[in-house]
Amino acid sequence: MCGRYAASRGPEELAGLFGVEKWDPAETLAPDWNVAPTKQVYAVLDRPLKDGEDKRPVRQLRPLRWGLVPSWAKSPDVGVKMINARAETVHEKPSYRRPFAARRCLLPADGYYEWVTGKAERQEEEKGKRKRPRKQPYFVTPADGSVMAMAGIYEFWRDRTLPDDHPQAWWATCAVITTAAETRPFAGAGGADGDGGPRALADIHPRMPLVLTPDRWDAWLDPARTDVDGLRELLAPPPPEAVRAYPVSTEVSNVRNNGPELLTELDGPEAGTLF
Repeated sequence: MCGRYAASRGPEELAGLFGVEKWDPAETLAPDWNVAPTKQVYAVLDRPLKDGEDKRPVRQLRPLRWGLVPSWAKSPDVGVKMINARAETVHEKPSYRRPFAARRCLLPADGYYEWVTGKAERQEEEKGKRKRPRKQPYFVTPADGSVMAMAGIYEFWRDRTLPDDHPQAWWATCAVITTAAETRPFAGAGGADGDGGPRALADIHPRMPLVLTPDRWDAWLDPARTDVDGLRELLAPPPPEAVRAYPVSTEVSNVRNNGPELLTELDGPEAGTLF
């Protein structure tokens, strides 16, 4: 799954990386090293400009709210439960099939966080202990330091309680597409501790965000592509050696903590959280 990620790159850098033609400086987001659901996040999408005479799709960098709200939803509160869409069923689920066919985006990230229950805690759970497990967070990031382009979908929701000219009358929301976690060893397998650490993403969590390689960006963003089978063929994850994972401080577990220090690589899992 994807429940938290880091996105610290500025709009100028992202515009250059993704070939963005249009972004509004007034919509600039602050760097965020602890992105949580319901926050505003950057999305790259191809869409005609609002009120523009030229109806061709224009590549834009837009802020969207993480947590997709279907256009037919009675309340935006459902968005907090719809941060992820499974690649296996995104084309058929009522909440996701329309945006999958027509409104796809890329969600840029430095990487994402995932938590592993410590070995000692798992053993206690197996004994029937009710103690809340202490979990070790790992940061998964491109091995070469490049941007991580997570496949996403987006949707618009109209708040009928507000007048048409109200700035919050329309909500623009998104979800991350996830897939089964890779079982083959990733770059630097064995973890930073080198002693029994996770060797593959599946050792950390059974799901992972679906990251698209640059050769698939244009096809994924093209709104003219509506063939479901063809679009599903694009949902293939990059090779496992393209990413690495390392342990980070449990400070990231508190959404109120935010700063570049959250990405600092530890020599090994923190005390009490040994893998």
